[in-house]
This record gives sequence, C-alpha cells and structure tokens, in this order.
Amino acid sequence: MGGVVFDTRHGRATVDGVPVDLTSQEVAVLSYLIHNTGRLISRTELSEHIYEYDGDRDSNTIAVFINRLRKKLGPDLIQTVRGRGYMIDAA
Repeated sequence: MGGVVFDTRHGRATVDGVPVDLTSQEVAVLSYLIHNTGRLISRTELSEHIYEYDGDRDSNTIAVFINRLRKKLGPDLIQTVRGRGYMIDAA
C-alpha cells in the first residue's frame, strides 16, 4: 500500500505519516477492501456491507466513495476491474 497506513481497529489512515480524515462510509469501504485484499469485490457486495437497507445500493455512491478514497490515499491503492468491481492488490 505504499506510504498508506490504515489502522483497521480505530479507522484511521495516514499517508507518508500525515493523518487523513475519512468519513465513516469511507472507513467502511476501505476496511472491507483491506480485509478482502487480493479478492475482487463487486459494488453490490460493498453496498450490502456498508448499508443496512436497500436505498442506495443501486446508485453510484460506492463509486463516489472509491473516488474520494483515491483522492485522499492515492490513485493506485484501489484497483478497478471494469464492470466487475474493486480490489486492493496483495502485491
């Protein structure tokens, strides 16, 4: 993950030692991807993980959270597999 450090226990991230503010939804998305490193996660699966209801599952909110995480943590951390989902590479 390069210069990115994520404390899954406390939901805190740093980039090159500098703290980064994350929303609770961003923490939920990032935590899920990290706990499933190397595995492709669909938008539907991410939505089911972070939402308790069906309201936002069909919208583009997951893409928005991924975009925000890339802006805050760097563009290469989260990989997109077009039409299938997202993953954090184990390498």
